[in-house]
Amino acid sequence: MIVKAFKYRIYPTKAQEKALVDTLYLTRELYNAALEERKEAYKKCKKSVSAYEQINSLPEIKEARPEFKNVFSQTLQDTLKRLDKAFQGFFSRVKKGGAAGFPRFKSADRWDSFTYPQLWDNKRNTWAGVGKPIKHNRIQLSKIGEVKIKFHRPLEGKPKTLTIKREANHWYTVYTCEIENKPLESTGSVIGIDLGTNPNFLITSDAEFEAAPRYYVKAQRNLRTAQRSLSKKKRGSRGRKQAKTRVAKLHRKTANQRKDFHHKTARKLINKHDVIYHENLNIIGLARSRTAKGVLDSGWAMFLSILSNKAVEAGRRVQGVDPRFTSQDCSSCGHRQKVAIGKGYVCAKCNLEINRDVNAALNILRLGQDLPLNEGNAVVRPQRLQKPLPLGMG
Repeated sequence: MIVKAFKYRIYPTKAQEKALVDTLYLTRELYNAALEERKEAYKKCKKSVSAYEQINSLPEIKEARPEFKNVFSQTLQDTLKRLDKAFQGFFSRVKKGGAAGFPRFKSADRWDSFTYPQLWDNKRNTWAGVGKPIKHNRIQLSKIGEVKIKFHRPLEGKPKTLTIKREANHWYTVYTCEIENKPLESTGSVIGIDLGTNPNFLITSDAEFEAAPRYYVKAQRNLRTAQRSLSKKKRGSRGRKQAKTRVAKLHRKTANQRKDFHHKTARKLINKHDVIYHENLNIIGLARSRTAKGVLDSGWAMFLSILSNKAVEAGRRVQGVDPRFTSQDCSSCGHRQKVAIGKGYVCAKCNLEINRDVNAALNILRLGQDLPLNEGNAVVRPQRLQKPLPLGMG
């Protein structure tokens, strides 16, 4: 069994949209108040307040603030659990000695979703009620009503949670479902892939090239105009709100185009190959280097995540390898030499002439085949190196 998300757009009425906005406002207020309570309790009494204690105080909050009765009880509980997860992540990072990242108060711009955490009744093996499709184009949301929805693809498996999400001026539902794996027939093909930014997004060891779409670069002109217009608007004005929505819509379009490209590219690879090896890159480090714009526009981290998830469902294998010297080593004789970016690879020892990126993909394939198989794992997710590699080292 695997967990898979299904995202659909919903079309609330004006009254329903007001209820959704009010729910976002109240859940954010609850999150910030609970965070303040934890901070003050530790500051004044050196006492830690648990999620259990805060959840038990919800009836008192509803008595003092009747508007909280208009929010589904499990949604309020999930908000407090969301804060608790943030603290758990904070303490985990402290123990590991990394950047701690203490939980922060959420502004309206950083709080655009809430969750119905329980959709399925396991005892009765049926819907628990919330989020249940009641017609072919409507779902039932507690405290909101019957909301119109566009099911552009079938909902599969057992729905576990439902998240309502706002993106610019659109609303979406995200169902998290538990579904069974769907293994594909073996093809016997094993490849290595080298990720790039321009002109190619991906190069395989079979010398196949996938051009980089560069959606962000293409959208920059429109974004620049919209962002300049936003910067000139008076804070709190209606015009600024409209300008902000325009900027958000442009970013949403770019993100959706990139995600669609990633899904289609990953699907082609998974359908054709049993095992796929890739470089285990420090993407966060590269995103802080002078190659940041190209790396972020390509969205390598998202692509590798999508590729890994599709591999799990299809019974394929995806694994990262050490990226060091994959572009410098000769794939034929192993001779190591520096190669200028954008130039072909000509080995000084065996005179092999080959495309630089295809040579790297062949080295990635060789390194992957030298690794021991992890029995029982359909996929090995990419790990990050501690430091980004210098340009030309990968």
